[in-house]
Amino acid sequence: MKKAIFLFICFAVLALISCGQQKKTEESVGLFPIKQNGKYGYIDNSGKIVINAQFDKADCFSEGLAAVKIRDRWGYIDKKGNKVIKPQFDRAWPFKEGLAPVKIGEKWGCIDKTGSVVINPQFDYVGLFIHGLAEVYVDKKLGYIDKTGKYVWKPTE
Repeated sequence: MKKAIFLFICFAVLALISCGQQKKTEESVGLFPIKQNGKYGYIDNSGKIVINAQFDKADCFSEGLAAVKIRDRWGYIDKKGNKVIKPQFDRAWPFKEGLAPVKIGEKWGCIDKTGSVVINPQFDYVGLFIHGLAEVYVDKKLGYIDKTGKYVWKPTE
């Protein structure tokens, strides 16, 4: 349990850092989550509201999409605020390298940008993909998978 809390805190810090340190490219034109009257929306680099506060939670944009919570489910919106992947997940992380970890029930898997499950939920936790690999935890043991969900390093202590 302590490990899960530690991982959550680490991810939250990394997400906040990545929100503020994106490169100036089309991808990161700069939409940032804000909280207004108990709901979340997005502002641009000048502070102008671009997407009205309407979400229960909101994460940073990554690869053109942002995970948002509506009621008790997470989905994804585009930079115009359109729901592109309907809220259906218990939790959702940012897209990296074309895939996003999502929690369905008690297990984590990954989806692509169409919302299709490409790695079935079977892990206790899945991290973001970096250089083609993502860390996974199974029974408190660390392993690594590739983008097909195959182990490149089976979980060990």
